[in-house]
Amino acid sequence: MIKKGVFFIILGVLLIGCKAKKRTTYAKKKSTEKVTSRAKTKPKAPKYEDNGYYSLPEDNGAFVRFTINSVDEYIETFSEIAQMEMKAYGIPASITLAQGLLESGLGKGALALKTNNHFGIKCHKGWEGDRDYHDDDEKGECFRKYNHPMYSFRDHSIFLSSRSRYASLFELDTDDYKRWAKGLKQAGYATDRKYPQKLIALIERHRLYDYDRPMGKRDAREASVEDASGLMMYTVKQGDTLYSISRRYRVSVADLKELNRMEGTTLSIGQELTIRPSRVNK
Repeated sequence: MIKKGVFFIILGVLLIGCKAKKRTTYAKKKSTEKVTSRAKTKPKAPKYEDNGYYSLPEDNGAFVRFTINSVDEYIETFSEIAQMEMKAYGIPASITLAQGLLESGLGKGALALKTNNHFGIKCHKGWEGDRDYHDDDEKGECFRKYNHPMYSFRDHSIFLSSRSRYASLFELDTDDYKRWAKGLKQAGYATDRKYPQKLIALIERHRLYDYDRPMGKRDAREASVEDASGLMMYTVKQGDTLYSISRRYRVSVADLKELNRMEGTTLSIGQELTIRPSRVNK
């Protein structure tokens, strides 16, 4: 009897151990399934921090499609942000505009229209934002995708200023666009042997070097600061039109005229306009 009792005790211990092992295996399986589910979540848009001169609104996930009809319109639309990026990061505005024009196909290229990527920046390791695939040096290469071109301009500044291979460029003067153009090619930004000549030709043909000069008495911080009501003051500069300002701040010409009690569309250099920008985030 004693032997039979010992046998049943040992059998009971073994059965309990098997059940515990089964439960443990099931728990591990559930944990793995959760991790797999998280991996499929859509990547969050990168956060672009305040750089001390001006900050970009937070991305709300809505893709804004831009239609550019001419080189002049491209320059009108993006010249101010190129100047503000120059003040913040030290990259000549002429270089930023020329690269934007060249890499985006004058704002009309398929990649720019699909992704708002105006600088041909590929995904690279560590990119956590949206992406799209496009034939370039090789078929189906991965390119960064932005919901608004302004994020592309900021990412271009971060891309150049955060990589050691471009460090020597930042020792050049911001009005030395020729050496900047040659330095970008030497650092490996593009594989095209004529890349520097193409940038320089765009800069000189469209006088983009004019944008390498200071923005005037109102600096980049002053030009984009909003008050508590969401309104901001903008000083009209040479080349501005109501249309170009409306595109830049994503407001309608009618709203600009109403807010500033304007009957016509004529602007004067130095004139101050009140603007209620349409923010990319709500």
